[in-house]
Amino acid sequence: MSSSSTPRIFGRGSYSEFVRINNILRSETVGGALLLAATVIALVWANSPIAESYFNLRDFKIGPEWLHLNLSLGGWASDGLLAIFFFVAGLELKREFVAGDLRNPARAIVPITAAVGGVIVPALFFVAVNWAAGPEVLKGWAIPTATDIAFALAVLAVISTHLPSALRTFLLTLAVVDDLIAIAIIAVFYPGEMNYGFLALAVIPLLAFTWLVQKRIRSWYLLLPLALATWALVHASGIHATVAGVLLGFAVPVIRSAKAGGPDAGPGMAEHFEHLMRPISAGFAVPVFAFFSAGVALGGVAGLKSAFTDTVALGILGALIIGKFAGVLGATWLVTKTTKAKLDDGLAWIDVVGLALLAGVGFTVSLLISELSFGDDSPHYSHAKVAILAGSLASALLATVVLRIRNKHYRQLAELEDRDDDGDGIPDVYQQD
Repeated sequence: MSSSSTPRIFGRGSYSEFVRINNILRSETVGGALLLAATVIALVWANSPIAESYFNLRDFKIGPEWLHLNLSLGGWASDGLLAIFFFVAGLELKREFVAGDLRNPARAIVPITAAVGGVIVPALFFVAVNWAAGPEVLKGWAIPTATDIAFALAVLAVISTHLPSALRTFLLTLAVVDDLIAIAIIAVFYPGEMNYGFLALAVIPLLAFTWLVQKRIRSWYLLLPLALATWALVHASGIHATVAGVLLGFAVPVIRSAKAGGPDAGPGMAEHFEHLMRPISAGFAVPVFAFFSAGVALGGVAGLKSAFTDTVALGILGALIIGKFAGVLGATWLVTKTTKAKLDDGLAWIDVVGLALLAGVGFTVSLLISELSFGDDSPHYSHAKVAILAGSLASALLATVVLRIRNKHYRQLAELEDRDDDGDGIPDVYQQD
């Protein structure tokens, strides 16, 4: 691609980052397929003649009451398993900004701005639709703000697109920043009944965990109990337990110590932990959460009619399909106008349109926030879930149409990225000045 002095967005990163991102995307793609399978199973079971057994399983409680951990299986999935998901997100985000290509502000500005736009515009869309409905309904403003990377990558795998590495990296980074914003929203706007004593106690195992990992100690029998204690105490404090996952992820060092050879000696502890935990997150934690959260009784035609006449559902549906698209595309366009940057060679605005549509696939975190926004006894709760599923599916289908149109062009770019005429194992495009 061009080496012009004109600032470029969606430029190709380093080869090492290309390899790392590809490994992540493979894991997330498999996880996305499992997520989709778990969702279909849950929906079929929850609307079958034996639906009662599904809800009985989801609501079955287990755990010690004295630790505030007598939770339903669905609660364990949303409070416990998703903490693993957010731990991996914390590791990935920290690594990107400490040692990844995004430590360069010029490269970071595009996905960060797009992620922020993709949060603000859908939230405003939901609020505009539900402004007259009152404060109880407006609690759901954050539901359509998150992008589900596993679901989005599963869509890309299904449609067999040869999306260029720069666009895949953009999509992954946008989703990771999106997750960080989401967990901040959860911590600030969706706290439970606060217990500051437990919150103060949570600092002790968190500091001990931080001290050990900063000393590059990897012993699971030391770190795992401290991580579990931090999670349990944060949960008991009233702050959503997934916040503990992000805090623990941020504590892990990215760069190797000087004693271990420094940054040039290979992957650091954050990447090591990410390699261990991402398959558990993508292959188990998120699909199990989806299984327990996505099962909603649709109620036939009458139920669907009831859902889609609810302004909550309409707000979520429009925010995912229209708001996410407008936020991501508009923010990216704004960067080009304020920095005079141009799209990298071989890419066009239709490619950004496709990614902006794909960003409307909001699933895992959207389902989590819907649970925090509305209780089980609220009709808005099931309506929100229906809208999340419908909006994500519609966004995926629209993105499929746009990206498939460009697939022949993407295949040509993929062949260029794979070309290695000198046979040194590194594609030639990553060795150009």
